[in-house]
Amino acid sequence: MAKQLELHGRQFWILSEPEGTGWKAEVLEVKPGDVQEPVGIDATGETRGAADDAAERKLRRLMQA
Repeated sequence: MAKQLELHGRQFWILSEPEGTGWKAEVLEVKPGDVQEPVGIDATGETRGAADDAAERKLRRLMQA
């Protein structure tokens, strides 16, 4: 399952998957032509929601810089 975000006119997906006893999420930017490019943001959490939220916070901080 992926979470889709739009920030500053750009589309991003947060993809999460189980890892060990928790979850790992990564952020991809979706560009024209459905090209998916890793942003370089990864986050982990005890639950899928926690990992997704942490990745989203990192992305929002990056976009503000």
